[in-house]
Amino acid sequence: MKRKIAIALSTLIVVLLVALVFAGNYFYNQGIKRGTEVKLHSESEAVNDLASDEDQALLKEAKIWYAEQPKNTITMQSYDNLKLKAQFIKNNKSDAHQAVILAHGFRNTGEDMGKYAKFYYDQGFDVLLPDARGHGDSEGDYIGYGWHERLDYKDWIQYLIQQHDAEQIILQGNSMGAATVLMTSGEKLPKQVKGIVADSSYSTVKKELAHQLKSIYGLPAFPLLDVTSVIAKIRAGYTLQEASAVAQVKKNKVPLLLIHGEADDLVPTEMATELYEAASGDNELWIVPDAGHTKAFDNITGEYEEKLSQYLDKVLD
Repeated sequence: MKRKIAIALSTLIVVLLVALVFAGNYFYNQGIKRGTEVKLHSESEAVNDLASDEDQALLKEAKIWYAEQPKNTITMQSYDNLKLKAQFIKNNKSDAHQAVILAHGFRNTGEDMGKYAKFYYDQGFDVLLPDARGHGDSEGDYIGYGWHERLDYKDWIQYLIQQHDAEQIILQGNSMGAATVLMTSGEKLPKQVKGIVADSSYSTVKKELAHQLKSIYGLPAFPLLDVTSVIAKIRAGYTLQEASAVAQVKKNKVPLLLIHGEADDLVPTEMATELYEAASGDNELWIVPDAGHTKAFDNITGEYEEKLSQYLDKVLD
């Protein structure tokens, strides 16, 4: 009898382990593997429909301007031998030796950050819009959620310094791109990096995926994300635990501007507070009333650009 019970328990354990590995691979394919169509927890359609006629006109003008600009395609080889692509807009009206790198979000491309390009160009900046590894025209079969991308951004920074004599560099990102620039902030950066703007960043990859797991599937983080993290380590070379913007901003030495929508349901707004409280240095947190995920610029384009102007006045030499 005892032997039968032991066999039954052993069988049950094996079945559970197989089921967990299967589920972990499923969630890896959904959230980390390149090219998989994935449904994220979305916000109410009522959120973000707030822009004035003036702000809508500014946003439209910015998008049209970007679409009409001549762009050079830049190719860079990453530290792990991937070919990474970026679009570069040279500022022909200024010799200020300033540049901005615009970091896009999850399953987007550099093109999605084009609406910010006109603002920076008008301030005298060259504009670089990379496709993150695993996105767009860049190689890579997985998404690093900013963790491996932070090392790519160190290389993009060096590209701007060496090839375009950039003396003052700003990093700005949305969502995953915001986490990317914040993770980059914890690295040893050259003196040319003057400031970092992060709009709607998550605090850690594991917390964000736990939020999505609960919101979409109604499932707890344990043990699924722990199994997924092991699989991510095997297949992508990093764990969900180590990919932490919070840990990186503790080492930051660059003034940060953290922006987050008060109505953000995709990346909870409290993550912005967590990042702000963890960050070292001279930093600012701007919680935008009624704005959803990365929608502050769309809702209040004029005010957003004024906030960026004030920030640039503070951090640039």
